[in-house]
Amino acid sequence: MGMENVSPVVEMDQAYDETIEKIFELLEEKKYFHCRDELLKHNEVEIAEMLVDIRRKFDLQRMVVLFRALPKDISVDVFAELSVDDQIDIINIITDPEIKYILDELDFDDMIDVLEELPSNIVDKILDKTPKSERRLINTFLKYKEDSAGALMTPEYINLKKTDTVREALEHIQKVGLDRETIYTCYVLDRGRKLIGVISLRALVIAPDDAIVGDLMVDDPVVAHVDDDQEEVSELFTRYGYLAIPVVDNEFRLVGIVTVDDILDVIEEEVTEDIERMGGVIDTTDREYLDMSVWQHVKARLPWLFLLMCSYFITGGILAGFEDAMSAVISLVIYMPMLMGTGGNSGSQSSTLVIRGMATGEIDLRDYYKVMWKEMRVGIIVGVCLSVLNYFRIVHLDHNPPMVAITVCVSMILIVIIAKLIGSMLPMLAKKIGIDPALMAGPMMASITDMISLTTYFIMAGIFLHI
Repeated sequence: MGMENVSPVVEMDQAYDETIEKIFELLEEKKYFHCRDELLKHNEVEIAEMLVDIRRKFDLQRMVVLFRALPKDISVDVFAELSVDDQIDIINIITDPEIKYILDELDFDDMIDVLEELPSNIVDKILDKTPKSERRLINTFLKYKEDSAGALMTPEYINLKKTDTVREALEHIQKVGLDRETIYTCYVLDRGRKLIGVISLRALVIAPDDAIVGDLMVDDPVVAHVDDDQEEVSELFTRYGYLAIPVVDNEFRLVGIVTVDDILDVIEEEVTEDIERMGGVIDTTDREYLDMSVWQHVKARLPWLFLLMCSYFITGGILAGFEDAMSAVISLVIYMPMLMGTGGNSGSQSSTLVIRGMATGEIDLRDYYKVMWKEMRVGIIVGVCLSVLNYFRIVHLDHNPPMVAITVCVSMILIVIIAKLIGSMLPMLAKKIGIDPALMAGPMMASITDMISLTTYFIMAGIFLHI
């Protein structure tokens, strides 16, 4: 096959791999300026990725050496693409003037993210050299709750007056737009900086020059409150598809905006957190897999495994309680793994769909009855289908008595129904009492359904087999 069939993405990956291998060789020879020249052939996102690869291959010191060798304007853009942990490690090594230059050039919201993670003595040192007006603004943002809209927002927005003409508005955008986070949505403020409307750049561009902003603006904008959780803000972006959403305080004064690029980071963070919790991992470091030490991995995984192991003590107790039944009909033991596995899978299916539905706003806590009724019907149909298949297998292939088959099949139907009801209701209950619904999926769901499966199975054995 010819090279013309190679996709652009593959070509970019190949170019990246070739560059990083070349840089590794140059670093072995301590040719740092040649390394810098190779880095500068790529954009800031790829340079940041290469610096992380260099740290993993060699050490932090060489990563910082190459970072400091970059031109100042490029180093700021690269710094913004690094993880917070890498940013802090760099700041702890470079000089105070270098720190000040980077923070001065960063977007305001990125600067706040960095300052929130820095030791207080370094933050104090930076604020001492910051102009008083900016220092007051920084201190205000640092006081907002972590993971709230206030901590996520930026004050770099364009505000207009409702009495401005389109010509005046466009002139104002031309004058200040370069220093703002976005120019595509502008915010119309009244006295006391109260938000009274929003207007898009598109609306301004296509309107006559003498048109009035107040006549063109949307006067009932979608807003977030400074104390709203970042996940609630991400739901607003998902629902409305905006590029930016204004953030207001209790008096409806505009204090900042959250932009879609910040929300993409939030969505990735929330999805990662949910996946980890569904898999029984409690990670508070926010580091990537390869950047975490073995001990950090142990701390993230061991507590949940210990808790789940303790839950299986109950399962063992259930088995011990029905030891006589298993001894009387030994064939019952053969089908226990199938029933437990089917129950766990059924519950996990329901919990995953409900958690996803709640995350996207499709399912509300008020919908619990609709969810319960739907999952019950699904459970009945799925349980019957699986039971019919198992009946023929148990009787005709395994050559067990029909009553054993009936015991297994009735148990299968009940286990699937109960597992689906529990799998759908537990996440909603968790959200109701303020617990992350993701905790109710994966290993936790498997542990609960195992207990229910065994209990149901042996109760049915007692009814149909009289043991």
